[in-house]
Amino acid sequence: MKTDAAAPATAPRIRTLIVDDEPLARRGLELRLAEHADIEIVGQYGDGAAAIAAVHTLQPDLMLLDVQMPGVDGFTALQHIPAEKMPLVIFVTAYDHYAIRAFEASATDYLLKPVDDSRLHQALARVRQAWAQRAASRHCERLLGLLGELSGRTLELDQALHQDCLERLRSEDKLAVRDGARTLRIAMSAIRWIDAAGDYMCIHTDQETLVLRATMRDLEKQLDPRRFPRIHRSTIVNAKRVVELRPHTNGESYLRLDCGQELKLSRSYRDRLPLLH
Repeated sequence: MKTDAAAPATAPRIRTLIVDDEPLARRGLELRLAEHADIEIVGQYGDGAAAIAAVHTLQPDLMLLDVQMPGVDGFTALQHIPAEKMPLVIFVTAYDHYAIRAFEASATDYLLKPVDDSRLHQALARVRQAWAQRAASRHCERLLGLLGELSGRTLELDQALHQDCLERLRSEDKLAVRDGARTLRIAMSAIRWIDAAGDYMCIHTDQETLVLRATMRDLEKQLDPRRFPRIHRSTIVNAKRVVELRPHTNGESYLRLDCGQELKLSRSYRDRLPLLH
């Protein structure tokens, strides 16, 4: 059986519901999903009505949903779930003629029974991508709220990306970020490294990973390059957190941070990390 070891055990897990009126089908999915470390099964149900109630109470990230079930079927169940609570959905059914309706219902993927391991692997890869995009969007909304709070006015995304607005995030060597209703000020010394994820920047701190909508160049301008040198086209590191340099091939190297994380130091950026020369 193919396994997915991409997600470390400490990574956030995708909270998942299995909904199928056949106990053996639920058990089969449970066994297959156990091979994926980032999937956490939070409930199993045999009908659509129970699934609707579970979505409201458990607020899962993902639902593997059978189409044909007694009483409330899969499509009807989705019609009774509000958009703000809707999890990602993978339809699982024995009938391929439901495929078009599944994607019209904005399903992430569609699996035929008996479920093939490689197709499940592919479907979960799509789920992970969509789940990460949802998380980044929520962080972006939080950032816009923070910037609006700091500037005293409501900001659109393009305004928030302006350098003047980004500078408002800094206050005496601290980076201000919003966590729900709270505004947190994170010491620059707590930042381990920063890397790019599409249109977003991920700031890895001692406590958590924060995501904001910006480019590498935008954020690089806000940091002291002597303290936060760029070591790769998509990575900035806190130089004080580097404890080891390990040479690699083609003039590249790997840096080990005090937290154990390893980062690639590209040859073209080596001169930006003078403390290791």
